[in-house]
Amino acid sequence: MRGISTRSLYSLTRSLFSHVRHGIAVDTAGGCYRETPALGSLWSALQSRGVKVNAIQLRPGNVIERTGRTFRVVESEHKQQGRGGASIQVELRDVDNGSKLNLRFGAEESVEKVFVQEKSFTCLYTEGDTAFLIEPDTFEQVEVPLDIFGKAAVYLKEEMRVQLQLYDGRALSASVPKHVTCTIQETQLPMKGLTSAPRYKRALLDNGSTIQVPSYLEAGEKIVINTEDDSFVKRDNK
Repeated sequence: MRGISTRSLYSLTRSLFSHVRHGIAVDTAGGCYRETPALGSLWSALQSRGVKVNAIQLRPGNVIERTGRTFRVVESEHKQQGRGGASIQVELRDVDNGSKLNLRFGAEESVEKVFVQEKSFTCLYTEGDTAFLIEPDTFEQVEVPLDIFGKAAVYLKEEMRVQLQLYDGRALSASVPKHVTCTIQETQLPMKGLTSAPRYKRALLDNGSTIQVPSYLEAGEKIVINTEDDSFVKRDNK
């Protein structure tokens, strides 16, 4: 669709599919017919409860049940307690009321994990604290808060394929690709008095984040970043 911007396409399809939300679809000839609402299938997700896993396996984005409540894992950190063995410190968020809870589990302690539905979307654009996404097969759009992407939200770009984790019709977490391409905007100036150049230096990327890159890289170069730990992977030679 040359000449049509991503936002224009979003506005057009949003207007078109606003009819679908009410059970009405519009055909290419301009007529209308009644059908089952697309959102019903989009948000339908069956969760399998009662699956026990070791707490050491918990990762951000996982959903667990505890004391009759359902929580999303926001952060997890492994800790070694000397002879006392390993443990895991987790930050949980109640999916119903948003309250936070910090707990420590033993590595072998079992927790009840809830499996969620995962769906692929394309990022149309971000505005304020919201990301506007589209399902590439049905053209259904959803709006989700940026904070469900966690720290990786800084890497969101138009036309990027992302994954949403859905639980009972709600988007609990989201993820971007593990590897993305960014452009170096500027790099740290060499420090005076050094007899040898350091192996790494700070670089400001086009998304506003700062990472460590090899000292031979310069502004304007495109590089591949690991979004899980914000580390340099390689030059992008495309």
